[in-house]
Amino acid sequence: MTVSRFLFNRWTLLLLIIAAGAGGWYAWQKQSSAGAEKKYRTVQSKNGDVTQTVSANGTLNPVVLVNVGTQVSGTVMKLRADFNDHVKAGQILLELDPALLSAQVKQTEAGVSSARAALDLANANEARAQNLFKQEYISRQDFDVSTQAKKSAQAQLEQAAAQLQKDRTNFNYSVIRSPVSGVVVSRNVDLGQTVAASLQTPTLFQIAQDLRKMQIYSSFAEADIGNIKVGQPVIFSVDAFPNRSFKADVRQIRLNAVTQQNVVTYNVVVNVNNPDEVLMPGMTAYVSVIVAEKKDVLLVPSAALRFKPEDVANEPRQPRRGGPREGRGEGPRATVYVLDNGAPKAVQIRPGITDGRNVEVVSSDLQPGADIIVGTTETAKPSGTQPGAFRMRLF
Repeated sequence: MTVSRFLFNRWTLLLLIIAAGAGGWYAWQKQSSAGAEKKYRTVQSKNGDVTQTVSANGTLNPVVLVNVGTQVSGTVMKLRADFNDHVKAGQILLELDPALLSAQVKQTEAGVSSARAALDLANANEARAQNLFKQEYISRQDFDVSTQAKKSAQAQLEQAAAQLQKDRTNFNYSVIRSPVSGVVVSRNVDLGQTVAASLQTPTLFQIAQDLRKMQIYSSFAEADIGNIKVGQPVIFSVDAFPNRSFKADVRQIRLNAVTQQNVVTYNVVVNVNNPDEVLMPGMTAYVSVIVAEKKDVLLVPSAALRFKPEDVANEPRQPRRGGPREGRGEGPRATVYVLDNGAPKAVQIRPGITDGRNVEVVSSDLQPGADIIVGTTETAKPSGTQPGAFRMRLF
């Protein structure tokens, strides 16, 4: 009885030792596999929408901005309009002191009266000379002199009348009127200020014809201008409304290139609807032109195309560009790595458009749900050290 009990306890102890060893080995294998998988950061590939844009900064401006100036010099006597005033075409904006212009008109009117009197005298002399010439009391030369004097007096009157018209026009220019209906966005003069129009016309007011229609002047680099087309949709934002996006469209791509610090840019004009007039002239706009858009396509993170592990097995050999293995028109290829049994595996893809975060996969063996490696989660271990390795403690 004692021997049988001893043998039973011995076999039971042996089975327990074997079971504990097997469990420890399984746990060690599982821990090693989990450690390898935790080494890499992965994101699952999935179907979704992607929008490719090109971006630049610009400035909001009214579609029609009229600079109102003056053709005559003078002192500002009356101001009839101010900032943000809504004005109509022909409405008085400003009046200059007309004293000098009024005196000039009176002086010219006197000159017209003198020229008219001289013409009347010349007419009388010409009629008198004609009667004397018929009676042969004067020569033909004397008669021609009287006729010429009449024509000269007529010309003097016409010249004085033209000068009077000019002076009256300048007098009327002392009253500055709005050429269009709109909103005063700028006033550059004050009451009592003297404006001089000797060399160039000074700008007194700036009037936006319609602030419900605006446009953005932006500059895009030559590397991006080839993707921009007239009519493409645009999304932009302004600092005044950081949580709001506005929609617009490309109206014009100007051909004049601008070179600054060896960078070539092209001006792009964007149409903007501003029905509630919350956008103001001069605001800085952060413009994104939508150049391509795809719906429900396979996507991989952009970081996956930049990741390359230090030691990768089974990496496929990439064919040379233009070689017989690469079909014509397929475009460039790229390599991403998927996590396969705890190890990275290289897979070739043909990328499409990108929004900076995700890249469209045009063709590949990838399927939605694949674990795409985008980076590592830990620093490299010293050579000869493996995570999860069993160590025996010596006593």
